[in-house]
Amino acid sequence: MSVLSGQRAWLLQRITAIYAGLYVFLAVVLLLARPPADHAAWLATITHPVIWTATAAFAVLMLLHAWIGLRDVILDYVRPFGVRLGALAIVAILFLLLGLWALWILIEAALR
Repeated sequence: MSVLSGQRAWLLQRITAIYAGLYVFLAVVLLLARPPADHAAWLATITHPVIWTATAAFAVLMLLHAWIGLRDVILDYVRPFGVRLGALAIVAILFLLLGLWALWILIEAALR
């Protein structure tokens, strides 16, 4: 059985959506309760180990969520095998680059 097929993909999609909802809700609550006064305060907030880890997980899980959704759309609607394979490869490479970029940003913030 494929790692992201059928029920597993459905379950991963739901788990990542729940995490995204909780993350956004808690981020809004945190920023409304203690808005950072300046850039230094923002860096202190985002580089707190719990927030940094939650944000990194958010970035990775959102890319996984998007990958599952786009993969299913491509598999359902793109019929020629070569075009389907090319589209999946382009999306996978793009998401990998976006994930690395997001983690680079978080690591750079933590090193300041």
